Amino acid sequence: MAQGLGRRARTMAELGANMAALEPQKLENFRPIDAQPSDVFITCWAKSGTTMMQQMFHQLRMGAATGAGDMDFDDISRVVPWEDTARMLDFDMTAPQRAAPRGFKSHREYERLPAGSRYVVTLRDPKETFVSFYRFFDGWHIERGALSMEEFFPIWMLGGPGGCNYFTHTLSWWARRDAPDTLLATYTKASSNRAWMIRRLAAFLGIELTDTLQALVERHTSRDFMHAHRNRFDDAMMCVVMEERLGIPADSDSTKVQEKGSDAGAAPQSVCDRIDALWAERVAPVTGHADFASLAAELDGRG
Repeated sequence: MAQGLGRRARTMAELGANMAALEPQKLENFRPIDAQPSDVFITCWAKSGTTMMQQMFHQLRMGAATGAGDMDFDDISRVVPWEDTARMLDFDMTAPQRAAPRGFKSHREYERLPAGSRYVVTLRDPKETFVSFYRFFDGWHIERGALSMEEFFPIWMLGGPGGCNYFTHTLSWWARRDAPDTLLATYTKASSNRAWMIRRLAAFLGIELTDTLQALVERHTSRDFMHAHRNRFDDAMMCVVMEERLGIPADSDSTKVQEKGSDAGAAPQSVCDRIDALWAERVAPVTGHADFASLAAELDGRG
């Protein structure tokens, strides 16, 4: 029986009510992560390449272990589980995974993840994340068109379930750019030069990358391939829970793989001004970079 509104939210208050109703009344399967040094946390900020990196990670380890790719799953977060939603989904985070190393998704900063593991992060232009986040929520969690982009800004600042705000996340991982347990890249370079990113990730994981494996992973991480299989990347487990607890149909359009990427130019000037002001206040004094383009240029230039 639905515990929420029985429909998508139309206001910020209604969204809060629905989110509160997503919390399970009883946990039967949930177990927290028993973190191990070999674990890999794919912990990009929301709408910053997490799904692509989950897929790249999973296809690399499966290809290395079996010689073939693996699309035999209903939700990428079933095979690379999402720590931040595990309680909400009543999911056992200690369940065996299909190949080593174990991998987990998160949107968190370093300070709130288990220490002593390994971390993969891609950073993305904040305005692009804003537009992508809005596109993702509009028509799924929120009634399509019910909230303007300006009204959506506080939701973007929350960063998704269990996450943190964009600026906290960026500063946390920027500080670890030289740490041997952290693989940091920009989303733009990782997505536009997947061959380069696959090589870096394979080396980081200690996987021997053959030409055959490289070709397999490149094919399975292309936008065309992932869009053709978009029902594996649409939060299927969350959709089931939302139907049960909120009354929102599980066949809603919740895919994270759009046919075309999000354009920062779609963000209203008022939103861009707020993001720029927060960057100037929080990020520029710490990093010395006046905007994301400057920070990305340094990170991309590091190889």
